[in-house]
Amino acid sequence: MTRVEHDSLGEYAVPSDAYYGIQTARAVENFPISGLRAPADLVTATVLIKKAAARANVELGRLDRRVGEALIQAADEIAGGALRDQFVVDVYQAGAGTSHHMNVNEVLANRASELLGGSKGEYRLVHPNDHVNMGQSTNDVFPTATRIALLLGHRALVESAQALAASLQRKATEFVTVLKVGRTHLQDAVPMTLGQEFSGYAGCVERGAKDVEQAAEQLKELNLGATAVGTGLNAGDEFSAHAVAHLGTSVGIAVIPASNRFRVTQSMGDVLAYSGAMRRLAVEVGKVASDLRLLSMGPRAGIGEIGLPAVQPGSSIMPGKVNPSVPEMVNQVCFQVVGCDTTICMAAEAGQLELNVMMPVIAWNALHASTILRNAMHALRVRTVDGISADERRCRELLERSTAQATALSPYLGYEKTADIAKESVKTGRPIRDLVLERRLMEPAELDRILSIEAMTRPGVAGEKR
Repeated sequence: MTRVEHDSLGEYAVPSDAYYGIQTARAVENFPISGLRAPADLVTATVLIKKAAARANVELGRLDRRVGEALIQAADEIAGGALRDQFVVDVYQAGAGTSHHMNVNEVLANRASELLGGSKGEYRLVHPNDHVNMGQSTNDVFPTATRIALLLGHRALVESAQALAASLQRKATEFVTVLKVGRTHLQDAVPMTLGQEFSGYAGCVERGAKDVEQAAEQLKELNLGATAVGTGLNAGDEFSAHAVAHLGTSVGIAVIPASNRFRVTQSMGDVLAYSGAMRRLAVEVGKVASDLRLLSMGPRAGIGEIGLPAVQPGSSIMPGKVNPSVPEMVNQVCFQVVGCDTTICMAAEAGQLELNVMMPVIAWNALHASTILRNAMHALRVRTVDGISADERRCRELLERSTAQATALSPYLGYEKTADIAKESVKTGRPIRDLVLERRLMEPAELDRILSIEAMTRPGVAGEKR
């Protein structure tokens, strides 16, 4: 069953039970691209913008109060989860997000009409453009919706990162006395503790989380009320102030009108900055995941300094094999976040003149990156980091087999003489200590003091009397 609606292009059949209308139906036919739909937070953000605009227009005497109240009720219903199956436009759509925007306008108009006793598709009581979109344009609504949607998920993203950092720091404390060999260039370096290594991981993730927090501040500047190009035509400063204030109250975030509406209408640079911060966080988390895979490799024929919790069988052919499945997943997610950021970067640069029409792909990638990164960090913490164990015996064994101790001798014997001893140790397999004593380069007591592994893990010259 269908109903016939008309727009400036003519008539078009719309499913009779649909809350969306003709422009949405045209978009569904025009863009059968990915099967991906608007993220839930983007829908929520857009309907909350419409709620704020309705309140502002009623207060300014521009919109009939009964219509405004019906729109507010309809927006609240959708924000609460109703009618979500009515947002059917593909992510890849007409530039600037006009199709998504009209999808929201039409659903709100038809639901508000029902609340006032009307029928879907007649638009006599509530019109998608004249009433729902009063004082607005896609060009201020969609960038505002993108920013609000990212801010809606921002706290959960940061908290997921902070929780992961805290878990890594707990492991740093647990492993504070576990001595091991450090590695640079994938080669033996100098002694350190496993706790020191994990404290670095915790610091990296924490720093990434702080970057995301700082970048989010830019998203709080909104161009709502800028309308088509930033001039505020058909809206005005009073509308902008009222609408932004109501929106901030709805989402519980201290948003403000843009100090320069032309900048925020022209540029998606603030979203790019936030994406860049997420990319940095993803790179830090991905590096940690990769290191956990390296340190746990084996367990018999590799490094095997740590053990990861077994979460699933690792092979369809090799019984008993267990893989670092969660860190592998995390690496893949982090690659995808970087890919999303690359798309956002290219799309942000592609804006021309008064508007960036590539906003739909920017919004989807930024929101997708935020969601998968948040969930991946949670899984890494709960399914892996919280359950990591240290193999202290293996750490010590590898440390004692390495030439890492030789570096401590450089301040006493010089670089070249120390390097010669280290090379002979590698060639013969003999301990550094034995070679130094054999050459009568130091007294045993002094040598033992210098080659104290514990001393080498602290700042300063090993063996130096203090």
